[in-house]
Amino acid sequence: MDIYPVSILSTRMVTHNVRQFELDKPKGYNFIPGQATEITLSNIKWEHERRPFTFTGLNEWDHLEFTIKLYPERHGVTEQLGLLEPGDEIVLHDVWGAIQYKGEGTFIAGGAGVTPFIAIFRQLHKDGAIGANQLIFANKTQSDIILKDQWDEWLGPQVHYVLSQEQAPGFDHGAIDEAWLKQHITHFNQQFYVCGPDKMVADIKKALEHLGGADTLVTVER
Repeated sequence: MDIYPVSILSTRMVTHNVRQFELDKPKGYNFIPGQATEITLSNIKWEHERRPFTFTGLNEWDHLEFTIKLYPERHGVTEQLGLLEPGDEIVLHDVWGAIQYKGEGTFIAGGAGVTPFIAIFRQLHKDGAIGANQLIFANKTQSDIILKDQWDEWLGPQVHYVLSQEQAPGFDHGAIDEAWLKQHITHFNQQFYVCGPDKMVADIKKALEHLGGADTLVTVER
C-alpha cells in the first residue's frame, strides 16, 4: 500500500467545528467524486492512527480538499488536525470507494455525513447536470450546517434542511424518519444516497425499503 506525504497549503473554518484543508496533490493521485482515503499524521505518536476522510474538491484541481469535522473532546486525530497549520505535513493513503453517483435521485445526509456528497454535487454543478437531484440535510442547529451557502447556490429550492434541536423560519423541524419521508417524497422508485451516523443510515435505509424503495436503489456509505 502506497503512502503520500503532503503539505497543508491552507485551512479555514467553515462552521464552528468543521475545518477545510487544502493540500498538495501527489502526481498521478486521482479519485472519483464520493471517494475517500485514509489520513495519518506525521507525528510519531499518531503515525499508526489512520482515519478515513472524503475528498471534497474535484479531481481536476491541482490541489486536494478535505472538509473535516473536529472532535477536540475526544483527544484523537481530529483534535490534532485542528492544531495543524499551513506548511505542516500529513500522510495520505490509497483511494478507496465510498459513495459513487449512479444517476439522479435524492441524497439524504446527517451532519458531517454530507461530505461524500460535496464533490459529487460540485462536479454535477460544474457539468450543468444538477437536474432533478435533491439534498435532504439534517443537522441539530443552523450553525451546524456545513457549506450552507454552497448548497443554496448549487441546488436552490432542491435542498431541504431539517433541524432537530432548533426551530427557525424556512427550516423543517424534527427528524428524518419514515413518516417524514412519506410526507416529503412523492415517489420511491428513484436512486437514494444516504450518509450519516450509523443508526440514522440504518433507520432511513429500512424506512425507504418499507416505503417501496428497492434495495438496489438505496446506496449507503460502506
